[in-house]
Amino acid sequence: MTDTQWPAWEVFHQPGTGEAYVHVGAVHAPDAEMALQMARDQFTRRQPCTGLWVVRADQIVTNTQAQSEPFFARSMDKSFREPQGFLSPLKRTEKAKRGE
Repeated sequence: MTDTQWPAWEVFHQPGTGEAYVHVGAVHAPDAEMALQMARDQFTRRQPCTGLWVVRADQIVTNTQAQSEPFFARSMDKSFREPQGFLSPLKRTEKAKRGE
């Protein structure tokens, strides 16, 4: 049996000029133009809209749960806040050897 469902397209809506786009849902459509028309019919009837984006769901790249911790880990090294943080590692090593 073959799959008879059209691909999913994620829909992003811009409520006003200059405002951020917000994810509002998804539609199923055979191509981008039809997805845009279906998104317009579905998501702009009851709320103001100045722009729509449709993105094919299988084209969105994300990280997995297993990747989340190292991917979002923060460095505790705050040496960039100090004047010495702007020195190259080689210069820091030379200064450390001299005891400065």
